[in-house]
Amino acid sequence: MKILFFDLETTGIRYWRNGIHQISGEIVIDGECKESFNFHVRPNPQCDVDEEALKICHVTKEQIFAYPPMEEVYKQFTQMLSKYVDKYDRSDKFFLAGYNNASFDNYFLKAFFVQNGDNYFYSWFWVNSIDVMVLATQHLLEERHKMPDFKQETVARALGIELESDKLHNASYDIYLTREIYKRLIK
Repeated sequence: MKILFFDLETTGIRYWRNGIHQISGEIVIDGECKESFNFHVRPNPQCDVDEEALKICHVTKEQIFAYPPMEEVYKQFTQMLSKYVDKYDRSDKFFLAGYNNASFDNYFLKAFFVQNGDNYFYSWFWVNSIDVMVLATQHLLEERHKMPDFKQETVARALGIELESDKLHNASYDIYLTREIYKRLIK
């Protein structure tokens, strides 16, 4: 089984108006991490940039617009994917996995492909994905009413995972937490 655990940091919450400025994750095949990645991305020049979104990630406009262009990162990203998946083989794809990815990150990642002239997103990825937040819901049903929210940090703490709060909202650290949560849930 091929899983692409991933997390994004974006310039806002609307995939049709905002852009990606960080893509991090791990390629896991049959339970073994084959490769990890952390791309900083200059967002699409036409995207909106919400200052509040940047504050959450502790970055500035100047920083993100100094990152490598999205076309360059897209090329590096797909070259990495092609080492593990044959996009021309309909039976060879990654499951996308993340925390709340089904309602957020997946849409941004698909838009990133389209913005780079690639309308074949589903040649790389299965349509159905693994949302670790949804998996955690089942596991924490009996405790949910005691939890203030269901953010990744809160769920990690409920599962006994030690975390460093100052590292949250960095895609690289967030994907680490996602994998730790996932590991606890599938035991």
